[in-house]
Amino acid sequence: MSRKWLYALISGLLALPAQAALKNGASAPMFTTQASLGGKEFTFSLADALKSGPVVLYFYPKAFTSGCTIEAHMFAEATDEFKALGATVIGISKDKIETLNKFSVSECQSKFPVGADDGKIIKSYDATLLFSYANRTSFVIAPDGTVIYSYTAMDPDQHVTNTLNAVKTWRTSQGKS
Repeated sequence: MSRKWLYALISGLLALPAQAALKNGASAPMFTTQASLGGKEFTFSLADALKSGPVVLYFYPKAFTSGCTIEAHMFAEATDEFKALGATVIGISKDKIETLNKFSVSECQSKFPVGADDGKIIKSYDATLLFSYANRTSFVIAPDGTVIYSYTAMDPDQHVTNTLNAVKTWRTSQGKS
């Protein structure tokens, strides 16, 4: 098998539309992980974050790659709007915490945390891509731990808009404006 053929095969597989395996209404797996915000490490707990409101949990393949950088910039730009709606944003990848310390400052603009995963969180959300990287999948999790929105697409363009709309819809359904 030639390298060119293998590259074409992998590229084709990555271009296929995918569905997030954790569906709306499912219970979100709780997790605690090492995270970085503004280059400072801390322990992120999903259970603790949900006490403050909904959580936008997004998985991305690898820090400092083009799509992941675009997505991080877009989430950073929208962070204030998410906060105004009472939502917390966190990105998760298999990157080492040392890499995420840099990524959280330069690409996330110190606006939201990114968490390191050895693959267990990614797997528990069934957000695994080829070779055990995270698929580009976004979830909105209600404070009761229920997944209220999930979206998978390698193109980062709609993840922020879609999750923001899901949070707004949830708030409206809760009688909040």
